[in-house]
Amino acid sequence: MTDFSATRALFDIPEGVIYLDGNSLGPLPRSAADRVKTAIEKEWGSMLITAWNRAGWMALPSRLGDRIGRLIGAEPSSVVTGDTLSIKVYQALAAGLELNPERHVVLSDTGNFPTDLYMAEGLLRQLGSGYRLKTVAPEEVVDHLDETVAVLMLTEVDYRTGRKHDMAALTKAAHDRGIITVWDLAHSAGALPVDLAGANADFAVGCTYKFLNGGPGAPAFIYVAPRYAEKVRPALSGWLGHEAPFAFDLDYRPGQGIERMRVGTPPVLQMVALDAALDAWDGVDMTALRARSIELGERFIAGVEAACPQLRLVSPRNPEERGSQISFAFEDGYAAMQALIARGVIGDFRAPDIMRFGITPLYLNEADIDTAVARLAEIMAQRLWDQPDYHRRAAVT
Repeated sequence: MTDFSATRALFDIPEGVIYLDGNSLGPLPRSAADRVKTAIEKEWGSMLITAWNRAGWMALPSRLGDRIGRLIGAEPSSVVTGDTLSIKVYQALAAGLELNPERHVVLSDTGNFPTDLYMAEGLLRQLGSGYRLKTVAPEEVVDHLDETVAVLMLTEVDYRTGRKHDMAALTKAAHDRGIITVWDLAHSAGALPVDLAGANADFAVGCTYKFLNGGPGAPAFIYVAPRYAEKVRPALSGWLGHEAPFAFDLDYRPGQGIERMRVGTPPVLQMVALDAALDAWDGVDMTALRARSIELGERFIAGVEAACPQLRLVSPRNPEERGSQISFAFEDGYAAMQALIARGVIGDFRAPDIMRFGITPLYLNEADIDTAVARLAEIMAQRLWDQPDYHRRAAVT
C-alpha cells in the first residue's frame, strides 16, 4: 500500500501553493538541492575530471534508464537517458523507418505534440521524395493503418485534453500490418501504469521533468525493444554511442544494445537531480497511483462542473480513457488561469482556450482539490479574471 502522505513530504512546495501543474514541470524534491550541491562541491569541486570514474558520472545514463524502466514496464537494460525529447523522437523515428525500408509513410494524429510532428517533418524532408507525414484525428488512427505506413508515431496521452490511446491495442493493430511503433510517454511516465514489454512496443521516448519531477531541462529517455537492440543503427551517431568512446576511432561502431542510443556528454548536474527525484518512486505502486489519480480527478471534475458552469470539460469523462490531467475549455481561459495562479493555485493554459490541471497523487490530496475548486469558483462567479493584467500574455503560458 503506497503512503501518499509520506511521498507528499518529499517535495518542497511553497507554503500556501496548490500545485496542479506537475504535468508540465514537477516540483522540487527536497533532496535534490543537496544532491546537486554534493555533485558540485564534493565531486566536480574535489574530484575534478576524475569524478567521471570515481563518482560514476559516466554510468548515470544507463543507471537512470533502468530506474525509469521500472515505471514504464521496460525490460532491464532497454532504456537510456540523455539529450532532449526532440532528439530522442528523431532517433526512434529514424531507427523505425530504417527497419521498414520499403514503406515511406509516418502516421500520427492531429493531437500529437507539435514538436514530435516537427521532428518527423524535418527527418522526412531530409530522406527525400516519397516520404511523408500523415496525420489523422486521434479516434481515426486505427482506420489508417495500412501497407503504406512504415511507422506509427503517437503520444500515448494527449498534452491538451489528456485523452489516452490504447497502446496495447494500437501496437497490435500496427504489427498485424507490418508497422513499427514509436510511443511518446511525455504525459504517461510517472502518471499511470505503462507496460512497454507487455504491449510489445518497438520504441518509446519521454521526458523526465513532468510527472517524474527531474527539474527544468531534465534529460529525456529512449526505449528500444530488446529484439531490435543490436539491429538499430543510430541516425545520430554520437561519440558516447560508440562501442569504445575513448578509443577515439575515426569510424563509428555502435555500442552494445541500448548504449548505442546515447549521443552527447551526459548533463551530470541534471541527471543527479533526476536521480534524487526518482527516489520518491521507490516503493510506489503504479496501480495504486493510478487509482488515486482517478479518485482525485473525479473529485476535481465534479467540483468544477457544479461550481463553474462557464467551463466545459474537454478531457474524456471516462477516467480509463484519459491520463492524469483534467482540461476545461473557456474562451478567456488564459486570463482565468492567471487569476487562479495569483491566488495560489497553479495550473497552465494551452491555446486556444484550454485550462490544464495536473493530477499528481505524490503530493496532492483531497483538501488541495477542494481548495482549488473553491478558488476557481470564486474567480468565475465574480469575473475576477477580467482584468487587464490577467489578459497580458507571458512568454510561457
